[in-house]
Amino acid sequence: MVPLLDLWLPILVSAIGVFLASSVIHMALPIHKSDYRKLPSEDSVMSAIRAASIAPGEYMFPMCNSMKDMSSPEFVARLNQGPVGSIVVRPNGPCSMGKALGQWFVLCLTISIFVAYIAGIGTPHGATFAQAFRVAGAAAVLGHAFGTVSNSIWKGVDWGVSLKFVFDGVVYGLVTAAVFGWLWPGVAAV
Repeated sequence: MVPLLDLWLPILVSAIGVFLASSVIHMALPIHKSDYRKLPSEDSVMSAIRAASIAPGEYMFPMCNSMKDMSSPEFVARLNQGPVGSIVVRPNGPCSMGKALGQWFVLCLTISIFVAYIAGIGTPHGATFAQAFRVAGAAAVLGHAFGTVSNSIWKGVDWGVSLKFVFDGVVYGLVTAAVFGWLWPGVAAV
């Protein structure tokens, strides 16, 4: 077993590596360009939302008050009439990229800490690059790749969008695995 504190360097370097890889994927490559579509009649929809004074948050429509109400004829009629969906309303004004990037880095760091914990239990001090890579990679792919799949299952997000984020997560997992393999304490030759 390798103590978590002995893994501070791969934790930090892998979080930085994932942060940089995500920057390349999202800013330099066109992979996510088509993830969102513009609403038809965007101005009228925005005016209706503005007129309703909707506070920032996530909303579902139509929405019922209980599980029992979901099977009521009135609610089923509203579902059949449509539209059916969900919407996220953010605070007015420009998105704070600094805050979002800071939160993203904290998430990358948190996942790397858990990867270190799992790898520290499953990989001995002085393990080979391949041994550290395998355990850290499995944990990192789990931590990075599958969080958005539930959006396709429960919220109707296009499966293609979720699969692109799974791909991103596999890349992040491989970056993390490579860093842990490279910087594993006492790493032996391959």
